[in-house]
Amino acid sequence: MNDASTPDLWVGSAAGFSGDRTDAARPVVDTLLARGGPAALIFETLAERTLALAQLARATNPEAGYEPLLDEMLRPVLADCLAGGIRIVGNFGAANPRGAAQRVQALAREVGARRPRVAVVGGDDLSGPEHHRLLAEALTKSLGERATGLAIASANAYLGAEGIAQALRDGADVVVTGRVADSSLTVGPAMAHYGWAADDWTRLARATMAGHLLECGAQVCGGYYADPGIKDVPGLAQVGYPIAAIDADGDCTVFKADATGGLVDEHTVKEQLLYELGDPGAYLTPDVVADICQARVEALAPGRVRLSGVRGHARPLMLKANVFHRHGWLAEGEISYAGPGAEARARLAAAVLRERLAGLGPLRVDLIGVASVLADDAGRHLAVRPAGDADDVRLRVATVQRERRIAERLPREVTALYTCGPAGGGGVRTALRERLGTVSCLIPREHVTVRVEWLP
Repeated sequence: MNDASTPDLWVGSAAGFSGDRTDAARPVVDTLLARGGPAALIFETLAERTLALAQLARATNPEAGYEPLLDEMLRPVLADCLAGGIRIVGNFGAANPRGAAQRVQALAREVGARRPRVAVVGGDDLSGPEHHRLLAEALTKSLGERATGLAIASANAYLGAEGIAQALRDGADVVVTGRVADSSLTVGPAMAHYGWAADDWTRLARATMAGHLLECGAQVCGGYYADPGIKDVPGLAQVGYPIAAIDADGDCTVFKADATGGLVDEHTVKEQLLYELGDPGAYLTPDVVADICQARVEALAPGRVRLSGVRGHARPLMLKANVFHRHGWLAEGEISYAGPGAEARARLAAAVLRERLAGLGPLRVDLIGVASVLADDAGRHLAVRPAGDADDVRLRVATVQRERRIAERLPREVTALYTCGPAGGGGVRTALRERLGTVSCLIPREHVTVRVEWLP
């Protein structure tokens, strides 16, 4: 089924992270429909931190735990995708893929679309008691003594593309996953479309790097690339999202959705190609080890860039797993100072809080507008930075505590600054939330079973 006469598969990206723009899919879908050939639309919404937050959400509400913007992302395009034969693949299932899949079906009814065939790819969740010993051994190998005493809340392995490909071959209109590798969202449709074998390493590697170009949404279209006066990008407010035309050998041509801003050129593609890449000769994924050392990036026409020459090697024997453990409570508080002496008053307020909260451990102090991004939890950067005369300063303090009752002290103390001084503080905002820490380990592949389930 690797016949060169098979029409190229177009894969469009409609999200690069949880919280991405919800109007991104419309121009992409319009472009795919105008072309009329085989196509898939992917939603990549699952970072490691995102999955931790989803696990917390589901612990509070068993019906939650999937992408909170799922409705807003899918509602504008679901009916058109189903009518036009555009397959949808998304890891927006997060900690509750079945819940997300059920919501997709309900959404189809609400928009008057035909009933979609929805598949759920599972097997990534390693949170059950049957996995405890496996995780303990893997964490000990990875962390040594630091693994002792971790209060594990949940764990997820990174799955590859095979479950997605199987679901699409079996007729899925929508495939919902939890934790899969970002690039696998693209590899799965390509495997299904061209009939590639699971050990067709070179083609899988090429599709993997096509997926790598798509996985961050607008980044490859100039979004994260933009730097005024150095790397100017036109129409950034309406930046387009990318589409990759993938051929039978896995090579791809990247461009953006029609009638959108931004740009795609050799520079944007090369930046995204190297994004988060450690060893260019061994980019490890669950599907393949990709090698871009001989890759070629060339402009075919304005706004169209071809990636070719990627090579592939046998996939790793181990799968990465993220283990989430209970990490206490994060308490935050902010208050603003403005006008003459604002910075001095903000520094005094910070000193008051340090004294009042002495014994709690590290207290993060930021003077937003003076020292925040380059500050540190121990306060060393702020201590050595000479006091200035900034007249617009937002003081932020934060602490992490094992016990909620101790963490609650910080919001109370920040609020008390209203009248306890120094003068002129206002606009207090406080927050308190539970945290999950994340550690990673490697799990033997044979201990992870990929499942494809269908909604009735």
